[in-house]
Amino acid sequence: MKLFTIILSLLSLSQIIAQPPIINVDLKKEVGEMTPIWAWFGYDEPNYTYMKDGKKLLSEIAALSPVPVFVRTHNLLTTGDGTPALKWGSTNAYTEDKNGKPIYDWTIVDSIFDVYIKRGMKPLAQIGFMPEALSSKPQPYKHNWRPGAPYKEVFTGWAYPPNDYNKWRELVYQWAKHCVARYGKKEVESWWWEVWNEPNIPYWQGTVEEYCKMYDYAADGLLKALPTARIGGCNITGGGSKFLRTFIQHCLSDTNYATGKIGSPLQMVLFHAKGQPRVVNGTVVMNAGTQMRNIRDAMQTVNEFPSLKNIPLVIGESDPEGCAACGMSTNPENAYRNGTMYSSYTAATFARKYLLADSFDVNLIGAVSWSFEFENQPWFAGFRDLATNGVDKPVLNVFRMFGMMKGKRVAVNGNRMYDLKTFTDSSVRSQPDVGAIAAKDKRSATIMLWNYHDEDKQDDGERISLTVEGLPAKKIRFTEYRIDNEHSNSYSAWKKMGSPPNPTPAQIAQLEKSGLLAMKGKPVTAGVSNGETHMTVWLPRQGVSLLKLEW
Repeated sequence: MKLFTIILSLLSLSQIIAQPPIINVDLKKEVGEMTPIWAWFGYDEPNYTYMKDGKKLLSEIAALSPVPVFVRTHNLLTTGDGTPALKWGSTNAYTEDKNGKPIYDWTIVDSIFDVYIKRGMKPLAQIGFMPEALSSKPQPYKHNWRPGAPYKEVFTGWAYPPNDYNKWRELVYQWAKHCVARYGKKEVESWWWEVWNEPNIPYWQGTVEEYCKMYDYAADGLLKALPTARIGGCNITGGGSKFLRTFIQHCLSDTNYATGKIGSPLQMVLFHAKGQPRVVNGTVVMNAGTQMRNIRDAMQTVNEFPSLKNIPLVIGESDPEGCAACGMSTNPENAYRNGTMYSSYTAATFARKYLLADSFDVNLIGAVSWSFEFENQPWFAGFRDLATNGVDKPVLNVFRMFGMMKGKRVAVNGNRMYDLKTFTDSSVRSQPDVGAIAAKDKRSATIMLWNYHDEDKQDDGERISLTVEGLPAKKIRFTEYRIDNEHSNSYSAWKKMGSPPNPTPAQIAQLEKSGLLAMKGKPVTAGVSNGETHMTVWLPRQGVSLLKLEW
């Protein structure tokens, strides 16, 4: 009898798995704004900004977004000659003469911000890291980390508290004052400023109290230069809720180290969220749930403080794992980065970021994808980047899709779409997550579909039955954009060429074309009956589609 029960259970499970996916979109049920939380990007190496491929990629990112894109980068105050390296950058903004008198040089910082401003982008200006002359433990200072080396080698003299907090405050004051003079008060008022990075781990070689003191002095210097500037903190890693709680409490009710008054300026709260892929039996298995739990924990922490209701929240780094500069040669779990796995993961997780913000009733304004580009590296080396040698990777096309989604988010239901709790608690471990996020504007609607699974495997796909309700017209124009092995995929094109280590100019031109967002088929006209239309989309596993309906 027990065996019979087990067999019945297995049959029931197979029936559930075999259910063809059905998705319903109701344009009449608005659930929130289609806030462009995806229009935030960041990277460790600031000197890539003004290099050839860096400028090209930033132009593409700016072009895909209907709103100004915010850009965050490390090492804006780090001492050095501006030569980039993996997980390293420098600007030499602050040095001292032999008598200890400050010398400010904004040449490199300006060359970074100039690239952003010229493209209509906005800095999420990170105040850090510690200049060598200000570090309380300056030596060793520049690291020589390489993929495969122990990560602790990264944390050198730039990670320490200042040896003089007044000089630290003056540095921030002079920087902000210079920015106002160069770009104008109105422009700098539109930026966000934040202090440091992941201070709850060795990126900060001090205590939480010392971080709060450094934050106070930085904020005081910034606001003396521009009283209307917007500043926040503290970009903890996942698991850093205790540190975040102490920081928020300090800003709300403790004595300010710099001013002696109660409280510190806090217009935005930032935190990080990362997934955790592993290789299991030779296959990369993602863990989107880990990233979602990081977000959930931080939102719960912020909601412990009623006075922070509606404060802007930014996921300062939001990614499938934690090391953009670790390629797949040293970290085989990162093999997901070149193909469509990264694309489908991004679609499925961003949709849940919106849902988590809804569930906690918080003001999530941004989620920084810590992914940019790495100059002069082998083609498709497996770094967490949006482009390789100037050629867009499939994941960038998810952001192009998001850039087409405007207006109000609307209700979506799917029989094969994981509910938020299961996705957050357990990730996607059984059947694939076949889901959607949808938005409507005045005369159009957009629906992003994905067929995602944590296992980096592909198949021929599934037939998705889609119903759209609430259409205010008798017919629609329907266009589909697609990311799969045949569309919007420079990696597949490169492999079909034989994976050339040095593509010819003609091959590069072909790769550039294949890296752009591609339409699947041609636009068609579909009928609408009683405000509804029905369509079928065949979507391979790890594929992403954007459906645009116009009337």
